[in-house]
Amino acid sequence: MASARKTMITGSATFVVGLALWLFGLDEEIFIFTPSKIGVVLMVLGGLETLYGVYKSVRGDDAA
Repeated sequence: MASARKTMITGSATFVVGLALWLFGLDEEIFIFTPSKIGVVLMVLGGLETLYGVYKSVRGDDAA
């Protein structure tokens, strides 16, 4: 169970960082990238990782 919980916490933290970049980086532009676009990507990846953690906890498979 610890692995699934760790995956959910990591995914949630990634989502929150992406949300912060999206909210507060809308009018900023750094040389190559826009923080708001990176924030959207991080939110998607964090959401997917959180869902994977939920899947692992429901399935009960710590070996994978």
